[in-house]
Amino acid sequence: MIEPLDPSFRPRYHELHRVGRPGWWRSLVGAAVLLVLVFALVPLVAGGIAVAVLVATGSSMEEATAVLDITGEVSPTGLAVLNVILALAIPASWLVIWALHRLRPRWLSSVTPRLRWRFLLACLPISVVALLASLLVAVVVPTPDGAAASGSINDFTSTTRDFLLVIALLTPLQAAGEEYVFRGYLTQAFGSMVSNRRVSLILAVLVPSLLFALAHGAGQSVPVFFDRFAFGVVAGILVIRTGGLEAAIAMHVLNNFFAYGLALSFGDMTEALNASAPTSWWMIASTLAQSLVYLGLASWVAKAMGLVNVGPPVGGALPPASGRPELIGQPPRV
Repeated sequence: MIEPLDPSFRPRYHELHRVGRPGWWRSLVGAAVLLVLVFALVPLVAGGIAVAVLVATGSSMEEATAVLDITGEVSPTGLAVLNVILALAIPASWLVIWALHRLRPRWLSSVTPRLRWRFLLACLPISVVALLASLLVAVVVPTPDGAAASGSINDFTSTTRDFLLVIALLTPLQAAGEEYVFRGYLTQAFGSMVSNRRVSLILAVLVPSLLFALAHGAGQSVPVFFDRFAFGVVAGILVIRTGGLEAAIAMHVLNNFFAYGLALSFGDMTEALNASAPTSWWMIASTLAQSLVYLGLASWVAKAMGLVNVGPPVGGALPPASGRPELIGQPPRV
């Protein structure tokens, strides 16, 4: 399934596992292990710690478990715990890429390998422009009954204040955590399982996007599922086109800020987290407007900044041969 690497091979972001320990099966096993860590073991341990802390500080067991149930009434504490759990996906993905592939965690950030902060910050205003394009389309398409905002602003309470603090401090980490899993490790995993570059590109974009949409729960409507799938596709294309996670993280952070801000101002946080508000297929037009505008602008900015989207040539040896994954592109020392 995987052919030996040519010394001149320059991996794109989704092919980086191929310069780690050999064996396509490592990516498949790593994907399964990471998903179990992020969606089973980490929530179990972190949730258990959170319950213990709440009980120790005076809450009953029933009250503590109710706080962590986001399908019920969402509280700032529950949102904080959820965000921390998803943020822990970052070290979990670091652990898996090192343990199975012997690649340093920084290769998940980009092909440079590091997080390119200037590009990430440049993508934030682009995200705003794309969001405005989405809103312009949203105001002219029909909305389902009950979906329109009432026009009245919710009262500002101490709970609103607590939600704002949690969102401001933890939402960027939560969004980055999801990106390191789905557009990071899983993109590299499914993109490294075959040698054919066209097939690997398709797998790297579509499979993580499908898993990303499915990870948001079985109760979501078809339009909401498509919305999340489309977000994953655009983010996946950008990661490969720009060679790193920065554009995807910026768009994810801004989307979450906007959704939470809208819920706090006019709606309900429980509905926002569980996508229980009425939805329509017309939302796809708004989604496509945002996605296409952002895809075009972020690609243009990446090109204008001269970003590299391929790694250095492998040379004559894989990183494990030298014992130094950071020496990708350098011949082994003898």
